[in-house]
Amino acid sequence: MALSRRTLLGLAAAVPVSAALTACGGSSGPGKSNGASYWYLNGQPQEGVRSGAVKAFNKAHPDTQIKDTTFQNDAYKTKIKTAIGAGEAPTIIWGWGGGTLRAYADAGQVEDLTSWFGEHDDLKKSLFPSSFGAATVDGKIYAMPCETVQPIILYYNRKVFDQVGAKPPESWDDIMALVPKFKKKGIAPFSLGGQSRWTNMMWLEFLFDRIGGSEVFQAAIEGEKNAWSHPDAIKALTKLQELVHAGGFVKGFSSITADSNADQALLYTGRAAMMLHGAWSYGIQKADGGDFVSSGSLGFMNFPPVEGGKGDLSNTVGNPAQYLSISSKASAEEKKVAKEYFAKGVLQEEEVKQWIGNGSVPIKLGTEKLLAASDNAEFLQFTYDIASKAKVFVQSWDQALSPTAAETLLDNIVKLFQLSISPKQFATNLNEVTNA
Repeated sequence: MALSRRTLLGLAAAVPVSAALTACGGSSGPGKSNGASYWYLNGQPQEGVRSGAVKAFNKAHPDTQIKDTTFQNDAYKTKIKTAIGAGEAPTIIWGWGGGTLRAYADAGQVEDLTSWFGEHDDLKKSLFPSSFGAATVDGKIYAMPCETVQPIILYYNRKVFDQVGAKPPESWDDIMALVPKFKKKGIAPFSLGGQSRWTNMMWLEFLFDRIGGSEVFQAAIEGEKNAWSHPDAIKALTKLQELVHAGGFVKGFSSITADSNADQALLYTGRAAMMLHGAWSYGIQKADGGDFVSSGSLGFMNFPPVEGGKGDLSNTVGNPAQYLSISSKASAEEKKVAKEYFAKGVLQEEEVKQWIGNGSVPIKLGTEKLLAASDNAEFLQFTYDIASKAKVFVQSWDQALSPTAAETLLDNIVKLFQLSISPKQFATNLNEVTNA
């Protein structure tokens, strides 16, 4: 089961797949309990860390329990959005910050935590400063940054590369040259869980950056007129379709879901040579891939340059953190419990150790020695360097944009990958929802 991110499926599909670990607790909406409710994503190994933090908090606070409920990634966004709109949100709302959080804040659906962080300055100073950007709306903090930093990484199977006699790509031209080499051997050049849509989006995030620099997408975020029609944006969209035309992605990618982890299985079983995915994938491949990680067969690198591109090669994309908000509809007692959890239950020592053990870099400062001592030290240092040295860390587009624009983006990305719309059509459709 994957940790991941989004895709908007129908509400009927949004069914909790596992329930609370705790025996008692709060419930959605105001004034219903003396505890607090908490919704978050399932999928190991991340789910185990999250539930472990709740379990530890409840053990230390027997009179103020948190009841946690988990959901599959691809169903969660619709479920939580619907619940918040109906005034039936859980007390604690797990999310990705950015444009979605802005929509909640603008509608008065989540608590302003600015003054609370002012009273807990030591807590704020203990977290990566960069994690607060996506938690802040118009100068006010509406979410508690938590968990890990998650840049997007280009993974590859070293055994497959050795089998073909190839080297990891150092440029976009190298990527295109590798495609026929792997296809000739019956190996998919790239794995892709295209049905989940956000997996396709990661390709555009890097191509836009490497070709035009971070300013191209930033212009779209800021509502600049016809930003998506920028020549560098059209060039990026065109190159993506050239890769699709060349057969760069595994056959049937549009029917593969990321939540199933089938895309990652294609990589560690050697049926695909490369895969663009989040830093969280390392832990999944380690858990599910047998000796794939421990044998050193998993390679990883930052996305290569595009010839003539303007983007800084240190730039990355992904999730600067995950985020916890408090429903404004929760009762005073529920809000009190949630804030107590933020202060004494989030990123405590054991949780930090578990994230590191899973191959993730927590957003907690001062963990360098733990990272260096880990069995996953090489990957953790790689991730830490990408996150800490990036000149620009672009938040995932579907989180940075408003929910409406993000849905249009994801729908059109699917069409772009299916070659059913042209780059110019894609740009026109996106301009309609982001033009100020």
